[in-house]
Amino acid sequence: MKKQRINVTRSSMPPLEEYIEEIRPLWENRWLSNHGEKCKALEEQLQEFLAVDHVATFANGHLALETALQALAFPPGSEVITTPYTHVSTTHAIVRSGLVPVFTDIEPVHYTLDPDRIEEAITDKTKAILATHVYGFHCDVERIARIAEKHGLTVIYDAAHCFGVTCKGTGIANFGDIVMFSTHATKVFHTIEGGLLTWKDADDERFEQVRRIQNFGHVAEDDVHYIGTNAKMTEFSAAMGICNLRHLEENISRRKAADTRYCERLSGIPGIHIPRPDADTKWNYIYFPVIFDGFRLNRDEVKDRLAEHGIYARKYFYPLTNEENVYKAQYGRADIPVARHISRNVLTLPMFSDLPPNMVDEICDVILN
Repeated sequence: MKKQRINVTRSSMPPLEEYIEEIRPLWENRWLSNHGEKCKALEEQLQEFLAVDHVATFANGHLALETALQALAFPPGSEVITTPYTHVSTTHAIVRSGLVPVFTDIEPVHYTLDPDRIEEAITDKTKAILATHVYGFHCDVERIARIAEKHGLTVIYDAAHCFGVTCKGTGIANFGDIVMFSTHATKVFHTIEGGLLTWKDADDERFEQVRRIQNFGHVAEDDVHYIGTNAKMTEFSAAMGICNLRHLEENISRRKAADTRYCERLSGIPGIHIPRPDADTKWNYIYFPVIFDGFRLNRDEVKDRLAEHGIYARKYFYPLTNEENVYKAQYGRADIPVARHISRNVLTLPMFSDLPPNMVDEICDVILN
């Protein structure tokens, strides 16, 4: 019997019959895109779940982030203070919007943008802070808000990892001016492929600008005011989101059980560090990151040993975005020692909602034995 492959992530899926019933109306109305009834329903449900006034669904998180930056209309060449410890999509969105990323270091506890390094990076060209919540650990949102208010900066959060997370009882979508969530198939909450923008600005007209850019720049059927894109979510993706939202808390609870088992097996082992959320955080258990620093095997050796047993962990995030080939000539010398250290020692172990305890034990046995 062939041994089961264990991937670093595995998509949560609703019962097949539930999804079939959710998409059945699409065979009757044949409205498959262009903000149909499923997208509208999902946005309304997400407004309630995230406790925000504005939610827009997108084809993917990257296009959502680009659309937000375009709607903000910063002058070309404006600087955006950001983190190198993120998916390359975050940096791409800045650069593709004609803006300049200014990379600052991360703090060593949760690997998010270090507020102590932000102010020293501000210049007269700085217009925004684009920070990433990492592994479900949120940034120091209160300090970042104070810095932004002091200097008149817009705060954008890449919350691709943070769906369902709260800070001191407040949903993470309520911090910052704009928040992007990825709803890619690997996330805690997914729509197969997709993304969300939540917008705090009370200016409804400005939020409508996001809608227009998302749909080729149309303000009416025969009237285009913006250089837009096509970033609309399909009805099939929205239907998957409606189903998955019903099962979200159950899936997070199952992830928590896997996380608990990992901690039982790996905590207290010399050379293995497991970052944990703050006590005031409701976490979503999206990933299980481990820092191998002083362990008898280095990070790459652990990854290779796991792969020999059909277990596929991920060096996430590695390399840093400023050290990717496309960016390293211009940004590779950034002063980011903490980010470099974590990037070279981190390994995310398999984590998904139907990861059973015996499979966690199998993974830990390979690492420890």
